[in-house]
Amino acid sequence: MEKTKLTALSSVPRHVAIIMDGNNRWAKKRLLPGVAGHKAGVDAVRAVIEVCAEAKVEVLTLFAFSSENWQRPAEEVGALMELFFTALRRETRRLNENNISLRIIGDRSRFHPELQAAMREAEQATAGNNRFVLQIAANYGGQWDIAQAAQRLAREVQAGHLRPEDISPELLQTCLATGDLPLPDLCIRTGGEHRISNFLLWQLAYAELYFSDLFWPDFKHDAMRAALADFASRQRRFGKTSEQIEAGARA
Repeated sequence: MEKTKLTALSSVPRHVAIIMDGNNRWAKKRLLPGVAGHKAGVDAVRAVIEVCAEAKVEVLTLFAFSSENWQRPAEEVGALMELFFTALRRETRRLNENNISLRIIGDRSRFHPELQAAMREAEQATAGNNRFVLQIAANYGGQWDIAQAAQRLAREVQAGHLRPEDISPELLQTCLATGDLPLPDLCIRTGGEHRISNFLLWQLAYAELYFSDLFWPDFKHDAMRAALADFASRQRRFGKTSEQIEAGARA
């Protein structure tokens, strides 16, 4: 897929979500420690950001660390935390240069206070940027997200500010970690696995799913453009028939 073909896409997703899978397997294939795969994956992140900015995607959400990833070997978790901290410090200037706003979603309570502070500082430093939003899901789980939204609504009911019958899907959605952003139109998973692994469970209800056999460190510019082209070739019906969609397009 050549770079120039991006401008000819018939439709571009407003929000792209990516499960970055395959770092460990990429490293293992090269007889390297697992953390080498995570470090190599940073280049793929940069490449995908560049393509999304070029295509005028509004939001890019990357699944960096799930709530289940704490179960991995302590050495790997420690290396991931160090990499995350270093990347926050190093990439903030690059994000500002490209007018990109950074947001981090997930339960931050388990992270070291120094890392939590680095998250806040990076978000504050890029808050005024408006080219597009880069959202990092860290210690995030879709079930956690729905539960914390339900807790927020329950507190409103308990305080007498809300009646149970006032709770609608639309209201609950506003209480999710991504509540003020458009829902994902496209979810990509690399590494050959075909599941969403507790990622944005509510938000992905009508997203198009795209699975790539490439390990994340190998998912660069051409791979991302191919995913966007595949999205543009699909007809999104949201429960309607093809005939209804086509009639609406002609109207």
